Amino acid sequence: MSEKKGPAEPAPGDGLRSLRTTGVFRAVNFELYAKPNAVIMAIGVVCILGATGYIAYMRSKYEGMGYYSAVQSDGTEVFTKKQSKWD
Repeated sequence: MSEKKGPAEPAPGDGLRSLRTTGVFRAVNFELYAKPNAVIMAIGVVCILGATGYIAYMRSKYEGMGYYSAVQSDGTEVFTKKQSKWD
């Protein structure tokens, strides 16, 4: 005799994985169904911190050389050399 299995009971902590959804929804919202990966997360955090640190370093380097950030009329930010009004 074959026993028909019904839908599995959701376990605590399953979250959205326990709901019935379509394949399209799962493909579009992949991050809701993927299990967290600590190694990939740590690599991502290191990369973001490295990029932020590099930007802060370069900004302080330019400011130390006498440059400052100026916003042009079209909204772009440029670094220009500080000039005296006497020049």
